[in-house]
Amino acid sequence: MSISVKILGSNSASFAHNRHQTSQVVEIDNIFFLVDCGEGTQIQAKRYNVKISKIDYILISHLHGDHYYGLIGLISTMHLYGRRKTLTLIGPPGLLEIITLQLKHSGTNLAFKINLIEWKVGIQELILDLPKLTIKTIPMNHSISCSGYLFEEKENLRRLNVNCLPEQLTPFEIKTLKSGADLLNADGSVRYVNQLVTLPPKKHDSYAFCSDTRHQPEILNWIKGVDLLYHETTFMNDLVQRAQKTYHSTTNQAGQLAAAAKVKKLIIGHFSTRYRDLTPLLDEVKACFDKTYLATEGSIFKTDD
Repeated sequence: MSISVKILGSNSASFAHNRHQTSQVVEIDNIFFLVDCGEGTQIQAKRYNVKISKIDYILISHLHGDHYYGLIGLISTMHLYGRRKTLTLIGPPGLLEIITLQLKHSGTNLAFKINLIEWKVGIQELILDLPKLTIKTIPMNHSISCSGYLFEEKENLRRLNVNCLPEQLTPFEIKTLKSGADLLNADGSVRYVNQLVTLPPKKHDSYAFCSDTRHQPEILNWIKGVDLLYHETTFMNDLVQRAQKTYHSTTNQAGQLAAAAKVKKLIIGHFSTRYRDLTPLLDEVKACFDKTYLATEGSIFKTDD
């Protein structure tokens, strides 16, 4: 499998320079996850051909408005479009109260169920365990409770080598070979050595979304070696003191972290509205980590590119 990330919004704070607030769609094995939902997300989804009916999971990093003010509008649109299947909503403590209050006072009785999961503050936890992938939280160091998310495909099964595959294998025997075990005779002797009739499993990919945070080396423990990393770069490095004060990160900090974690590719986003031209930000990060890309709206990044 491959992990695909489509950027819908890449700004911090507010709309500016034709950039919208944070939002992106992660696709894994035809399962669609919306990560953060800033104001205007559903407009951006329409612009970039994202069918909101396909989104079954929404993950919110924290309760600053530029990361979730588009949520109730999106949920309402799903309801108006006749959604019936369950929507899983993942986010910080307090999110359930907010959504419940908004639905109550708008007199909205949703035609679908919301399965809401609130994560624990300050720790990493397995928040979602699906057949082919897991999602874990990544604690961020922000001015309010905030979490990133680590998407990891589960380890794949071994592949059958069609050039030397034994004939007339039963489904059980095929399953045994794919699991990595040898096939045995009734007396316990080895009938087929697994590695002689199978190929190594396909690589399983990973993606880390690091939302608003002060620079914290501890993140290395959770993102080391990921195929694709998104990390906020609200400010250029000359504003490192402002970044520290406002619980954000700079270009150099993001680049240094990516290099230390030995990730394969880095996407930078959450740009301050003070920057119209993003090229200087990209140049500063690339000085630390060359394989860096701007979270340009409409761009698609894949782990297997």
